[in-house]
Amino acid sequence: MRLAFFIGVTIAALLILSFEWPRMKAKPAKDKAALVSLLLIGWVLSMLDLPNMPGPTTLLEVIFYPFRGLIEK
Repeated sequence: MRLAFFIGVTIAALLILSFEWPRMKAKPAKDKAALVSLLLIGWVLSMLDLPNMPGPTTLLEVIFYPFRGLIEK
């Protein structure tokens, strides 16, 4: 299931790039870099399992757990 999602998102990103690139030929390099970077950021974010990832509270608990004895009495 995860492999099919990966392949589907990759194909979608490549299709977007292939349709937009001919229009981008006349644009400056900054615009091309922006298109590629936004597609890459979206592609990477789609690969992460964001709903099931631990949040910042979990990170803080891990950092401050050793100090728990000093804070609580």
